[in-house]
Amino acid sequence: MLNVKPHNCYYAALFFSIIYKVMTPNLQEYLTASLKRIEQTSNLTDCQRLFHGRGHAYQGLEHVNLDWFSPVVLITLYQEVEAAWLEKQVADIQKLLPQCQSIQVQYRSRKFAPSEVLWGEAITELRAQEHGLKYHISLGKAQNSGLFLDMGNGRNWVKNNSQGRNVLNLFAYTCAFSVAALAGGAEKVVNIDMSKGALSKGRENHKLNKQDGNKVKYEGVDIFKSYNRLKKHGPYDLLICDPPSFQKGSVNIQRDYKKIIKRLPELMANNSDVVLCLNSPDLSEEFLLAEVARECPQCQYQYRIDNPRVFVEAETGKGLKVLYFRYVELCEKAVVN
Repeated sequence: MLNVKPHNCYYAALFFSIIYKVMTPNLQEYLTASLKRIEQTSNLTDCQRLFHGRGHAYQGLEHVNLDWFSPVVLITLYQEVEAAWLEKQVADIQKLLPQCQSIQVQYRSRKFAPSEVLWGEAITELRAQEHGLKYHISLGKAQNSGLFLDMGNGRNWVKNNSQGRNVLNLFAYTCAFSVAALAGGAEKVVNIDMSKGALSKGRENHKLNKQDGNKVKYEGVDIFKSYNRLKKHGPYDLLICDPPSFQKGSVNIQRDYKKIIKRLPELMANNSDVVLCLNSPDLSEEFLLAEVARECPQCQYQYRIDNPRVFVEAETGKGLKVLYFRYVELCEKAVVN
């Protein structure tokens, strides 16, 4: 057994306390920089990610995300943290964001991803704004809030490229792409998702934005078993496909993406647009490009739609990939005798 004198214990504790403060990353500094950038380019009216630790670009903070759904800051944790650390973040956020009325945390590291209110009001339902559109947000009830913030630029792209078009929204979730398409002047949007509950929330999102419900269709079906239902509303001028990477019993996107891509000629009008999304850290942009080249050469790759600036990734290709293709029917080659 070690013989440690009391005064040695004191100095040892002091030493490790100093080391801890030096080595612990300062989330406040990153958040301050993020807020200054937001002030220069936009404002805090829009919902958005304030800090993206999951991109592994900030050493020691890989387990932390901070999201803003006015007036709520949501801290998402992917591993356990000390209570004192969490208390400090709450105090710092209060100083940096005086308009904040509630600070909540979701523990993704725990079973069922439970949430709790750390400070302020227990706000569980709110209306978030993004690019002039509104969306219903639910906090503390499920793992996902109802809107994926990394897709903000994708939704804005759809809004800017939907005028007069017939749009197919695959894996529609709460129909955010559909809301954006109608806001951009789409003639019709067809939303496909197995979850009828999610589609119901999507219907409420359209009502929230006072959009014409006659222009929106909802099909609560399995995409892989319902291509005839999809074709019924076509052909389409714009298709958006944003599938989950894996869903037990229904989707394994590494295996299944090709099944969707090879059906595009049955669904798309000539000279139409296709937006394919991939959100698996294990599958690269090259995977999706190869699938398209093999299964549907009529799709000509145009460019990648960038993610919002805050979604910094230490390793390129690990985050969300949103690729835009132009669908052009292949002309039959003339036979020369």
